[in-house]
Amino acid sequence: MTVGIGVTGATGRMGREVVAAVADHEDCEVAFAVNRDPDGERVDGVELEPAARFDALLAEREPDAVIDFTGPESAADYARACAEIGVAFVTGTTGFGDDGLAALEDAGDEVPVLHAPNFARGVQALVNVVGQAVRNLPGYDVELVETHHNGKRDAPSGTANRLLDEIEANGEFSGRTHGREGEAPREDGEIGVHALRAGNITGEHEVVLAGNDEEVRLTHRAEDRGVFAAGAVDAAVWIAGRKAGNYNFADVIDE
Repeated sequence: MTVGIGVTGATGRMGREVVAAVADHEDCEVAFAVNRDPDGERVDGVELEPAARFDALLAEREPDAVIDFTGPESAADYARACAEIGVAFVTGTTGFGDDGLAALEDAGDEVPVLHAPNFARGVQALVNVVGQAVRNLPGYDVELVETHHNGKRDAPSGTANRLLDEIEANGEFSGRTHGREGEAPREDGEIGVHALRAGNITGEHEVVLAGNDEEVRLTHRAEDRGVFAAGAVDAAVWIAGRKAGNYNFADVIDE
């Protein structure tokens, strides 16, 4: 069965990668691709449609799933539209506030929704390993450094926050310290968090655990955005046709 996929934000960094990844996947086809102001533009041979027609395109093209990498407000609107018409929704957008997260949860009452801050399989493996490392090294200092391109808006990254949640769930910590300046000695139990933004770096996350005269560094480095797009397409294929609910990328990997 061929899975029809709608793509939002098709001229963005990730949108272009998703269109290409759908075209490369033997079980998928692009049902439509939208952008705010396409002006006749094509991406990987696919003619773009105006984002204002998103609701109409859902009804006309009947995609099995939509993949979204846009912004928090638009992603929440797309999720609501998918919920109204019964289309599965996959998003890698980060930076949601409480209202945006609530919109995704509400959409999950009507359709399958999968939200993940990162669609790299290696990142999911890193999340699993980090939790085990923290449990095995109680009392060690923990620092997290994440690096992305200079156009990324949210800091820390969604992936960093996911790693931080895993760290806190597996150890005893007093809180997160974002950067340091002036007289700022390290406090017991704190997790140091540092966000770097430079050039066109795709994404790197490193967790450092230090104590007992030793250190452990756990690092994931993405060398091409295509890895995120391929994972998102895998997620869309996996989620299409499933019952309503809120899923995450670990569900895809585990199965």
